[in-house]
Order: sequence, then C-alpha cells, then structure tokens
Amino acid sequence: MFLSSPGAYSFTVALEDEQATRRLMVDVAGMLEPGDLVTLSGDLGAGKTTFARALIRHLSGDDTIEVPSPTFTLMQTYELPRFSVVHADLYRLSGPGELAELGFEEFGDTAVTLIEWPDRAGNSLPANRLDIALTLSPPQGPGFRNARVTGYGTFAARAERIARIRGFLERSGFGSAERRRIQGDASTRSYERLSLDGATYILMNSPKRPDGPPVRDGKPYSAIAHLAESVTPFIAMARALAERGFSAPAIFAADREAGLLVLEDLGNELVVDGEPPKPIEARYEVAADVLAALHREPLPEVLPVEPGVDYRLPRYDLDAMLIEAELLPDWYLPKMRAEISDAARAEYLALWREALTPAVEAPMTWVLRDYHSPNLLWLPEREGIQRIGLLDFQDAVMGPAAYDVASLLQDARVDVPEMMEIALLSRYTRARMKADATFDAPAFVRLYATLAAQRATKILGIFARLERRDGKPQYLRHMPRVWAYLQRSLAHPALAALAAWYRANVPALNA
Repeated sequence: MFLSSPGAYSFTVALEDEQATRRLMVDVAGMLEPGDLVTLSGDLGAGKTTFARALIRHLSGDDTIEVPSPTFTLMQTYELPRFSVVHADLYRLSGPGELAELGFEEFGDTAVTLIEWPDRAGNSLPANRLDIALTLSPPQGPGFRNARVTGYGTFAARAERIARIRGFLERSGFGSAERRRIQGDASTRSYERLSLDGATYILMNSPKRPDGPPVRDGKPYSAIAHLAESVTPFIAMARALAERGFSAPAIFAADREAGLLVLEDLGNELVVDGEPPKPIEARYEVAADVLAALHREPLPEVLPVEPGVDYRLPRYDLDAMLIEAELLPDWYLPKMRAEISDAARAEYLALWREALTPAVEAPMTWVLRDYHSPNLLWLPEREGIQRIGLLDFQDAVMGPAAYDVASLLQDARVDVPEMMEIALLSRYTRARMKADATFDAPAFVRLYATLAAQRATKILGIFARLERRDGKPQYLRHMPRVWAYLQRSLAHPALAALAAWYRANVPALNA
C-alpha cells in the first residue's frame, strides 16, 4: 500500500520472514548517503535492533561484525567503507532535552544516523528523515512483522524511489536477488550488482534528470550541452552498439519511465592496473581499435528504442562545445581566485569559436563522450574488439570522431604518458587510413589537439564545480593531470592564439 501527503510518502511491506526483512534492509541501505537520518519505531521486540544490526553489517560488508544494542551505551559509532554510521537508542532518555547531550551535531553531514525509539525525542528530530515502523502480527506467526516506511521532507521522494525499485525488480523477476551497491561516478546515477541463481546482473538506477536553472536563451546547461535526461538514449545506444558487434551490455529488463534497467554484468576487470592506476598498454591498444572500427563506417542519427519509439542523437554543435568551454571561466577561474574582464571573456569565446568550427564541420559519427578508463572493462574471454566492454554512453551525440580518441588518450583519471599517447594516436590513424584511403591524418590530429584542449578545459571547470557546488572535493586530485594534458594539447601550432590567451589569463595549476 502506498500513501502520500504533503511533505511525506509512505508504503507498507509485509515481512513474512527473515529474508523479506533483509530485502527491505537492502532497499534502505542502497539509498543512504552521509548526513541521512533513519529512525526505527515500534514496540519492544518488534525488531528495531535486529534491523539496525543487519543494516550495519550489510554496509560494512562483514556479517560477523559485532553490533551490540546501544540501550545502555546510548550510542555506538561504526567507521564503515562508504561512511560512518551512528547507532543510537533513546529508550533511556527522560525527555527531548537530553538529546543534545548525545552530541549528534558533531557528526553533521559525515555520517548516517540510526535512531531507535525516536518518539523519546519529541519534536526535536530533523524534518528530513526516513522512518521505519515495525509492528508484530502474532496471528500470522512469531516471526511475521509489518513495516511502514515513511519518508518525511526531502526523504519523501527517496521513499517513493525505494518503492518503485522494489516493484520493478519484482515485476522483472529479480525481486529475490541479492543486492550490493557499486561505487558510482560523479553523476546522479547509482548502480547495484544483483545476484540471482548463480548469475550476476547490474541494476542501473537513473531517475530523470531535473532541469537546472536557465543559463542561456531560457535553456538549462544540460539542454545546451545535450546531456541525457532519461535512460532512453542508453537503451538506444546499447542496442545499436551490440548490433554492430561491440560489447555493450545486454538489457534484460527496462522501465524507461522510472529510469530503471537490469543490465548484463560485464565484470570489473579494468584497462588500468595498480595504485595509482596506470594504463595497460595492450588493453588501450584494443580500446583504440574499437574507436577505429566504430568510426570507419557511416552511422545513423536515428536509432530504434522499442516498437514505435525512436531516438535521435543530438548534434554536438558549437553551442554545446562553447557552453562546456565556459565552465573554465565560470568555475575554475573563481577557484583559482582569478578574474577576467568582459572583453577578455569575449575574446576567449571568439578564439574557441574559431578553433572549434572545423570540428563542427567535420564528418559526424557517434561520440560516446565518456570513453575513458572508468567506463571501459576488459573481457579476456572474448575476441578482438569485443574484449572492450562499453559503459556510460547515454550522453552520446553526433559529432567529430576525434573527441572520443582524445577522451581515451588524455584520461582525466589516469596518467597516459605522452609517448604512449602518440603511439596510440598513430595506431588509430593507421587503422583509419587502411580502411579509407581518403582519411586526412594531419587534419585529424589538428582536430584531436583542439578537442583534447576543449575537453581538458571543460573538465577543469567540472572538477572545480564538483567541489564548490556539490561538496565532492575528491576530484580535485585529478586537476594537475588535466592541467598537464591541457598544456600538451595547446602546444599544437593551430592553437597558438588560444595558448597565448591561457598564458595571459589562467593561473597555472601545479601538482
């Protein structure tokens, strides 16, 4: 049963056995983030501590970890891989006034807090929280419980999302699958590995992207840059790539409206190795071969999604490339405490407009757009170019082939040595010339340098934005590498005017 009211969303679940209780726990665990508050309500013996213990063990990845009841200690803290968890029991509090003495405010946005007996706190709890109310049902057996899950405030939408995912998995035959969250990227998407009957699958949870504020001509950044707002582009591209012999994941279940997919699990073997990760050259060679194979034949702009539904790939036009380049003055320069005049900004855009015009006028192909090590998997059991598994291509556009080559060879998260970059670029151009005698290698290299510089410029802005706007400072560690790539690309003679503008206006970023 589902109920909604202003500022709240509820659904109820019958927990007929321990397996059903564990499933609900996994549902909750998959959506938790630092700063979240989960309250556990119910009478004595209803299973509040049992639920909390299972949740903490699941998040720790260790089913043997000791999780004692905090009834007498009032509060226990656990340092777990994704975040800290604070487990509190308010049963012994005499009133809400004692709540502050426990020191919850010390954890702020760094931990998930689980509170048993939240009624002891009166009206002192935050408005944004998830409540799980457990009740016994003796007529249906000693282990039977009913759970009512309620999201208050900002948790209302997340509670509704839990219910939608449960329903989707049940309808598609994956309701009883074991679920384990996978480390995600910088996007709003999340992923889980599903285990069912000895096989594994990937659950992709990609709710529709909300429009941001208008930034130009009444359009948000995502619309101008042609970023996917639903899973429809992913479905279209996955099927189109697979039909042409590339290793995109098969789709076993889909709810396009909800943004939920069950995908083939391509494993977790990467094209990089070590810590910090370094490119495995033999695997990067195959990744370059994949692009050469993809780019040697004309590719359609309109792709089938399902009967009666087609998807048209947007064109990677000049407006999209320029709005991405503007991330540098909008986010990177403020981070570096640098300012530019309106005249300098106008000159910057004019230089980029001139530099990018050949890219916009170049023959168009599928640009996967995030073709780099986090989205490439190694599949040693397959042959040829099928040894590279492809992920994260929902933002694909029609544009210049050089963009994805630059994305691979100037990987923002991995140091690709310059000599390896040159060797792999030569490998790609030789393959293109072998397939097409009219392929213009020098013109392609010029486009490569231009788009590599544009991409590095964009990424510097994105990483600065992730820190300042989204509270994700971990991406800053990659910025010196991206800065070095930018200098490498700006050294091309065709970009001399842009290079001079950067030297005059952009502070250097040292490692």
